[in-house]
Amino acid sequence: MTENVSPGKKDMLQRESSGNGSLTGSLQADMAYLNSTLDVEKNFDIIYRVIQIGGKEACMYLIDGFCKDDLVQKLLQYFMDLTPDKLPQKMHGLSKQFTPYVEVDIEDQLDTIVHSLLSGIFVLLIDGNEKALLIDARTYPARGVEEPEKDKTLRGSKDGFVETLVSNTALIRRRIRSADLHMEMLNAGDSSRTDIALCYMKERVDTAFLDEIRQKIQNIKVDALTMNQESLAECLYQRKWYNPFPKFKYTERPDTASAQVLEGNIVILVDNSPSAMILPTTIFDVVEEADDYYFPPITGTYLRITRFFISLLTYLVTPTFLLLMNNPQWIPESLSFILLKEEPNLPLIWQFLVLELAIDGLKLAAINTPNMLSTPLSVMAALVLGEFSVNSGWFSAEVMLYMAFVAIANYTQANYELGYALKFLRIITLLLTQWLSLWGYIGGILLSVLAIVCNRTVSGKSYIYPLIPFDWKNLKNRLIRRRLPGALGNCRKSD
Repeated sequence: MTENVSPGKKDMLQRESSGNGSLTGSLQADMAYLNSTLDVEKNFDIIYRVIQIGGKEACMYLIDGFCKDDLVQKLLQYFMDLTPDKLPQKMHGLSKQFTPYVEVDIEDQLDTIVHSLLSGIFVLLIDGNEKALLIDARTYPARGVEEPEKDKTLRGSKDGFVETLVSNTALIRRRIRSADLHMEMLNAGDSSRTDIALCYMKERVDTAFLDEIRQKIQNIKVDALTMNQESLAECLYQRKWYNPFPKFKYTERPDTASAQVLEGNIVILVDNSPSAMILPTTIFDVVEEADDYYFPPITGTYLRITRFFISLLTYLVTPTFLLLMNNPQWIPESLSFILLKEEPNLPLIWQFLVLELAIDGLKLAAINTPNMLSTPLSVMAALVLGEFSVNSGWFSAEVMLYMAFVAIANYTQANYELGYALKFLRIITLLLTQWLSLWGYIGGILLSVLAIVCNRTVSGKSYIYPLIPFDWKNLKNRLIRRRLPGALGNCRKSD
C-alpha cells in the first residue's frame, strides 16, 4: 500500500481545497485518503485489511485493542461468505438486511468516519459504494464496578462509576427506568474529541439553564480536555479566583447522581472520568451525603446537623483559641484549664501556620505512599510529629490537640474543595486575629460570611438558597431529614 501514500496526500489536498469531505465510491482513492490521514504505515495499532465481499474489493479498518476479536472474526466470515447475487448494490441494503449486529450505521463524511474509527468503531468500505459501514463492536479496557474509596456509605449500594462512559450511563439507567430520562451526547476538544453526556429529566430540568450549558459545551475551543472534568468545569464557569467555594459537586456514586437527576439537576458525565459532575450546586448540596438518606429520619437528621456543626468548628476552633490566648483576661475562671501550661518557645500564630502546612504535607505523602508502607509510616509520623515535636519545644501540646481535631474533622464531609475553602478562610482569620485582635477575629468571620453570601451558582442563583432568598419549607427540608417523598402515600397499610 506504500505506493498509494503520495496520491492520497494529493487527493487530500484536493478535497480540502474543494470543500468535499465525502467518500468518492472509489475504494483505491478512499483508502489512499484514509491511509494518508491516519498514517497507517507508522501507527501499528491501526489495522486495515483488503478483502473480497461478494466479488467486490473491500477494506476494513479497526483499532487494535478496541474491537472484540471474536465478534470481528464472525462478522468477517459472514461478509466473505456473501455471494455476488446476494450482495446489495447500496450500503444501506447491506446494513439493513445482511449485517447480523445491533449497533450499525452508515456514513459518507470522512471526518466522521475518522472520528468513529479512532473511537474504536469497526469501519468497512466496499468498492463502488459512497458510504461506509460503521459497526460499533468496540470494548474499552475498564476496571470492575466497585464501591468508590471516597464516597463510602455504611448502607446502600456498593457500586461506583468507572472510567467508561457507557457503563456510567447504564448505572443511572438502571435506577431511573423512565422515558423522561435523557442522555444527550456531546464532545469537546479539537484533538481529544472527549465524549460528554448530559443526563437530565426532560420535564423537571430548567430548560433555559440546560440550553445554556449545552451551548457552552458546544462552543468550547480547546485542543483537549486534558484533566477531564476539571478542564470542563473551568471552561463552563470562569470563576473568580479569590472565592474558593466549590461551584460543582462531584460524586462517584450512581445512587447520588440518580437522586440529583430526579430533583431536576443536570448530571454531566465525562469519558475517562470515574465521577459525575452535578450542577447547579448550593452550599447545602455540597455538605449533603448519601448516609443522610440510608438511615431513619432521626438518625439522618443527627448526622446532617453534626456535619454542619463540625464543619463550623473546623473553621472557628483555632482562631478562637488564638484570640483567647492573646487576651487571657477574657477567659472565665471555669475555663481556665484551656490556658497554656507552659510558655511557648514559638509564637502561637507561627505554630498554627506551620502545622497547617505540615498537615497538607502529610496528606500528599499519604497519597504517594505505597500501601504496604502506609501503616508503619503513619505510626512513625504520629510518634515523631506528635510526641517528639511537643517534647522538643517546637509546639505546644494544646496547639497540637486543636490542629489534630481540625485535621481529622475535615474528613467528616467528603468534598475536598469545601475543606480547602474553609482552610483558606481559617488561615486568613488567624492572621487577622493576630494583627487586629478582636476586630480582626470579627473581620475574618464577616469576610467568610460574605464569601459565601456573595457567591453564585453556575446558573446565577443564590449560593445559600433557601436561606437567601428565604424559603422556610425548603430550608427545613435541608436541615431536617424527613421521610422520603411518597413513602407514606405509596404504601398501603395492611388489613
